[in-house]
Amino acid sequence: MSKDELRKEVGRIGEGVAATFLERKGFTIIARNYRKPWGEIDIIAEKAGVVRFVEVKAVSRENLPDVSYEMSTYRPEEQVHPAKLKKICRTAELYMAQEGEEREYQIDVVGVFLDMTRHKARCRLFEQVL
Repeated sequence: MSKDELRKEVGRIGEGVAATFLERKGFTIIARNYRKPWGEIDIIAEKAGVVRFVEVKAVSRENLPDVSYEMSTYRPEEQVHPAKLKKICRTAELYMAQEGEEREYQIDVVGVFLDMTRHKARCRLFEQVL
């Protein structure tokens, strides 16, 4: 498997893990992989009447240069840079307008640390990142 294929696979698995994680925390998943020409939102969810636009950043232990890294030292969620947040915000605003949504909304990030060898994952939720 090429590096690009592995990266896409880690992202796909990470989004699935994040969706399950959010559901266990009481979120209802509305949509996944909402795409527009200028951006994509990984997960659109709802909790307590608030629409949540969730960016998922996943990393596999196997992809890290030093396998001794743990989630305490490597934070995949830190890869969500201001330019990415701007695209997410623009896409979220369009979604709200197209759906006629008048509820509050916010942008959240889930960092997913995968250990694909042991089939384990850890997640961290960061709410209202913007």
